[in-house]
Amino acid sequence: MHRIKNKIREIPDFPKPGILFKDITPLVKDPATLKLAIHQLIHPFLGAPITAVAGMEARGFIFGSLVAWELNLPFIPLRKPGKLPYNVHSVAYDLEYGSTMLEAHIDAVDSTDQVLLIDDLLATGGTAKASCELIEKLGATIVGCAFVIELDALAGRKKLSNYTVHSLIRD
Repeated sequence: MHRIKNKIREIPDFPKPGILFKDITPLVKDPATLKLAIHQLIHPFLGAPITAVAGMEARGFIFGSLVAWELNLPFIPLRKPGKLPYNVHSVAYDLEYGSTMLEAHIDAVDSTDQVLLIDDLLATGGTAKASCELIEKLGATIVGCAFVIELDALAGRKKLSNYTVHSLIRD
């Protein structure tokens, strides 16, 4: 994990003072380390009955689609409101600075699907929990949640206590 962690750049005071932003662009720029990260995200779930991979906008699309490709499974994009052209289900959730929603097409998954949720970062857990709720609202089951980085101090894992959570780097 040291190799992956070394490819994550820390940007102080972004997007606002007091935040230490974890920038994954050096990681995705390095194909060998990116491939390692994808394999490490998948590893605990090898042998699980996964039928689809979901990722939330926007960085979850990067890692989630690569995981889906590696597993030869469909990728389910979880989008911000108004971005999907077909009928959607949505879930509202709170952010520290307001509220927002996630949406997915109503036919993205069904009751037979077992979904692995992927994102770059687990912070407070609000987006990840809403993502799980959205997948379940569509009728599918969450097999687990995998993240490149987890910020332990923000305790997002507590919001996901009903799910298997795997993080490559715990900071």
